[in-house]
Amino acid sequence: MNKPKIALGGAGFYIVLLLCLMVVGVSGYMILFHGSTAAEADAAAASADADLYGDLDPEGPSLEILEPQTIKEPDEESAPANAPVEMPSVQVDDTPVTATAPNLVVWPLRGAVVSAFSVDELLYDETMGDWRTHAGVDLAAEAGTQVMAASAGTVSAVENDPLMGTTVMIDHAGGYRTTYANLQAVPTVKVGDAVSAGQIIGAVGNTAIAEASVASHLHFAVEKDGDAVDPQTFLKD
Repeated sequence: MNKPKIALGGAGFYIVLLLCLMVVGVSGYMILFHGSTAAEADAAAASADADLYGDLDPEGPSLEILEPQTIKEPDEESAPANAPVEMPSVQVDDTPVTATAPNLVVWPLRGAVVSAFSVDELLYDETMGDWRTHAGVDLAAEAGTQVMAASAGTVSAVENDPLMGTTVMIDHAGGYRTTYANLQAVPTVKVGDAVSAGQIIGAVGNTAIAEASVASHLHFAVEKDGDAVDPQTFLKD
């Protein structure tokens, strides 16, 4: 069976031609627009990367090697306020301290003071008939009364003094020396004996010619480093 043929003539032909041109134009436009948009997007992405990372060297950033620096010690003027302060040296006085009186001191005997200690004022001596100092105390006691060492020490002298009669001297700690005069002729100690406080060393006698006018007594004297000391002060200590 034969199909009928469509014949385009006149106005129909031009309409078909126009439609074909329109299809070609739209297709070209789409192709052109799509390519331009992709290129612009790529350019925009590249610009953003440049803003973010900058111009990067493809070989990587270069590193600057710093030379070691010498630290300068602060001088005295710029030293911090809390820097250690050098303390001044202190001179130590190593002079030996003068020793005090012996720990234990007792009265050589108990008796009234009949002649007091006096080295600053002269006292009248009835026996000698003149004015003189008295470097000890006279303690009243009957002849034969026992005499004791005032403190521990060592007997340094036993002698018969021309004026003070039988005399015993004892050296003590701290530079002290005690003297016991007008004793009986034979004391109970000898030179070199170590005695303790309260130990019997002799007895009261009447051998002191220089004090013969004074009632029976013991002449007791104390020295500190060779200087006379009031025996009553020593005994109170």
